[in-house]
Amino acid sequence: MQNQTKHDKILDALQELLANKDIQNISVSEIAQTAGIGKGSIYYYFPSKDSILEALIERNYEKPLETAKNLAAQTDISPFTRMAMIFQACRNSSSQLRSHGDVTKLSGVGETAFLHQKYLSHLISELKPDLTEIIQQGIDNGDIRFKYPAALAEIVLIVLAVKLDNTLVPSTAEEIEETIVGLIELLEKGTENPPGSLNFLKPVK
Repeated sequence: MQNQTKHDKILDALQELLANKDIQNISVSEIAQTAGIGKGSIYYYFPSKDSILEALIERNYEKPLETAKNLAAQTDISPFTRMAMIFQACRNSSSQLRSHGDVTKLSGVGETAFLHQKYLSHLISELKPDLTEIIQQGIDNGDIRFKYPAALAEIVLIVLAVKLDNTLVPSTAEEIEETIVGLIELLEKGTENPPGSLNFLKPVK
């Protein structure tokens, strides 16, 4: 428990420092001072500053990723329903990230893009195996007709993550909705499902 407390203090300290400073200008010494622990203790838990940032990213997306892993195992639920639940988890995590002042109130646009790119990269890479498994299950039971489940999972995640995060490619609410509607239409055609059958994947207003 003591080790976990220090681990979390280090992550909390970096998150606090990111409110006012670029990641490049934050030192390990500053993180240690903010966390109230010795600099040497930092290296007991993390080999570098980058590894602290990676751990912070993982912590912020822990819940939606756990949801996705659980859904991948629930084969009694239709694959598209599970996909919709994962998409909702993506929306929730993106909304939380956008509203989280400690991460988003940074000193420069470039720094904001850098951090969001790392968040999105982590989200896409971690969700892809679970979404691929769900799509493959849909293919196996005949609900989905598509030859490349991993490619489909990656395409869907890239579009959703980038548009719903709305940082790397800023868009209006109307533009985001149009992109999601277009993605749904492509999914329906690509998986040979009737038009309108996947409308439940649309963002909830």
